[in-house]
Amino acid sequence: MNAYTKISELEVGYNVPASVGMDEADIQTPCLVVDLDAMERNIKKMGAFAKEMGVRHRSHGKMHKSVDVQKAQQELGGACGVCCQKVSEAEAFARGGIKDVLVSNQVRDPAKIDRLARIPKLGARAICCVDDITNVPDLSAAATKHGTQIECLVEIDCGAGRCGVTTTADVIAIAKAIDAAPGLKFAGIQAYQGAMQHMDSYEDRKAKIAIAVAMVKDAVDGLKAEGLECDIVGGGGTGSYYFEGNSGVYNELQCGSYAFMDADYGRILDKDGNRIDQGEWENALFILTSVMSHAKADKAICDAGLKAQSVDSGLPFIYGRKDVEYVKCSDEHGVIADPDGVLKVNDKLKLVPGHCDPTCNVHDWYVGVRNGKVETVWPVTARGLAY
Repeated sequence: MNAYTKISELEVGYNVPASVGMDEADIQTPCLVVDLDAMERNIKKMGAFAKEMGVRHRSHGKMHKSVDVQKAQQELGGACGVCCQKVSEAEAFARGGIKDVLVSNQVRDPAKIDRLARIPKLGARAICCVDDITNVPDLSAAATKHGTQIECLVEIDCGAGRCGVTTTADVIAIAKAIDAAPGLKFAGIQAYQGAMQHMDSYEDRKAKIAIAVAMVKDAVDGLKAEGLECDIVGGGGTGSYYFEGNSGVYNELQCGSYAFMDADYGRILDKDGNRIDQGEWENALFILTSVMSHAKADKAICDAGLKAQSVDSGLPFIYGRKDVEYVKCSDEHGVIADPDGVLKVNDKLKLVPGHCDPTCNVHDWYVGVRNGKVETVWPVTARGLAY
């Protein structure tokens, strides 16, 4: 019996699209299908890269929202823990047995801070980001109240233009406040350059990240001069991990999409000018869809529309096919251009989503497939958790 089989031996029932042992052809659609072999190769490859570069990899759970996928990343790729963006996601991962959890975001609402402070009681290391010194007393009070510890990273805005401070002086001031606060521990720096992850050109991405590395190095040096060491200097995504990993400054990567690989990430180019989904990473996540109508000779209608995916980063493409094209969608329907009429009703197609993160968030299950058979069915553990 494969190691995955024992995780979720589910029978087809309410909103469960498949059961273990089922033929891939019998999976109900639309649903998320994971090619387990491809996913595992991606995970092992990233783990090997991180080891070669001498850095840790903290895989980003906001992409898959799955305890089972995270465990695979830890067991097969050596991931040291998980990143997530919401306290509710952090709770879900901690309850699922993940022991090292970073909310790579600010936590400001009093109720959320209180819940964050209770995560160590679930047996997990709890880390969050801070970019405002006035956040420190609230975090400290909650940790003290619950008798726990919250570790804090000072976030640097290194080009994304969202959260984070922009000067070393601000980094030092916040770090000192954290270090002095009861119940808190200064753990390092968060510096993720999200704005450049999807830039097509390798050289353009390299130039942007060079600015970030210089900012982070200045901050690390400034903190060291004040007697403050960084356990974590974190950042790096699927589009830039090789820059941060080889910088000599970052020591922890936060890649997520590499494990599944979506259409928008896949189009960016590596140093040789090739798409990263044509050698560097494999497509492992698909929306399995069925043709439900072919009343028009030149177009087929499938059952994967807007409610089965996110199209914020563009439409999906049909995996392994050049003769048909997904061209439009509405709530319940996808329109497929089929000029030669090659598709038939009930034919199944694999769609590579434009953006995997929000697509995964609208599904309840992953159907793991190997050699044409369903090997496992995993719940999307933190599906819909946004608070």
